[in-house]
Amino acid sequence: MNLAPRQQYLPVDHPTVRATDANQATTGALSRRKTLLAILTCFWVYVTISNVLYANSMQINIATFSDKQVFAPWSTRVLQHLFVYPLFIASVWVSFRIGWKRLWRTLPLQLLLAGCFSALPFFAMTVAEHLQGEHSSPHPYSAGMWLWPHPDDMAIWLASATNFLLTYGFGVALATGFNMYQRFRDSELRLTTMERAWSSARLSALRMQLSPHTLFNLLNTIRSHITREPAMAQSMVVQLADLLRQLLNAGDTEFSRLRDEMKFVRLYLELQRRRFVDRLTISIPADEQLPSTWVPSLILQPLVENAVIHGLSGNRNGLSIRVDAMVDNGILVLRVDNTYVTPQRNAHEDSDASHGIGLRNVMERLAVHFQDRATLVAAPLSGQDWRAEIRMPMLGDGPQARNDT
Repeated sequence: MNLAPRQQYLPVDHPTVRATDANQATTGALSRRKTLLAILTCFWVYVTISNVLYANSMQINIATFSDKQVFAPWSTRVLQHLFVYPLFIASVWVSFRIGWKRLWRTLPLQLLLAGCFSALPFFAMTVAEHLQGEHSSPHPYSAGMWLWPHPDDMAIWLASATNFLLTYGFGVALATGFNMYQRFRDSELRLTTMERAWSSARLSALRMQLSPHTLFNLLNTIRSHITREPAMAQSMVVQLADLLRQLLNAGDTEFSRLRDEMKFVRLYLELQRRRFVDRLTISIPADEQLPSTWVPSLILQPLVENAVIHGLSGNRNGLSIRVDAMVDNGILVLRVDNTYVTPQRNAHEDSDASHGIGLRNVMERLAVHFQDRATLVAAPLSGQDWRAEIRMPMLGDGPQARNDT
């Protein structure tokens, strides 16, 4: 019987889920935009400082042999970059809106945008010089100069356009790289979240597997005792309720104490012994004999269920089941031995039988938690004995210790 953990899950198309996803997406988009704006602002501050220092150093060199002011003062150049800054941010935003898909159509638009931006800083310098009262151009201002440079200033305009074209290219490349990194990181986070959710769901499903056939037989056994032995039937109902309660509790946690695991095994086998009366003999170590450690929840349940179902199959004599737990050189060893008559096939060879599925269940869970540090071996011993043995790292300090083993 598959019993889901006691958690409430909403479908992905539920209005609450959609609203939550939309809010998270909006918050993430705003955060990315703020970060990108901060990066572009820092880049522009660097460009401003670099251009100012370059112009001042060149002007100092020129001053050694000429008194002519070729480069504008630092205050005018800073003002120029302040004027160009919002144009730079707007141009990068438009570049993002255009994108790079269908390159034959977007590339001309990107080049046109870059050309328009690179042409503007010269006129921003003209405005800054006019406001500062510093005129590097010998030509008087006219209405036409605000739209097109004087023919004698074409060389300066081309130099400015080339410089800012390269600056714009670096800025767009920086913003595009950051945007690609953000998308890659978001996709990795989504993938990690989905993998964790899938692993959690898979482990929950594996933990909660109890054979419906087993539960059906237990209920039939209780029903048969209701009229003949009502006291026994009542006791079995209480035990079954305890068993299912522990099953539900185990579904909420990945690990449980070995003592709790043995308590579940004891409940399960006691119910089976009442069902089969004198045909089943069980041996389980007392709590004080168990090592103090943690194990994956319900890791022994498929093994003992397998021992009961296939140990009794075709067996008219009694069935003996022995469960042991010991420590071997720092490795926890869990064993389930049972007698049998008909040959039991190994889990690797039986892909359809219920006991094969149960053993693969255990192996999958061990692989998820411990990779190759845990093993499960199910094989016949001498005579008519079958053993399923788990070897796994000791988790003496609780579930958190599994990352340190």
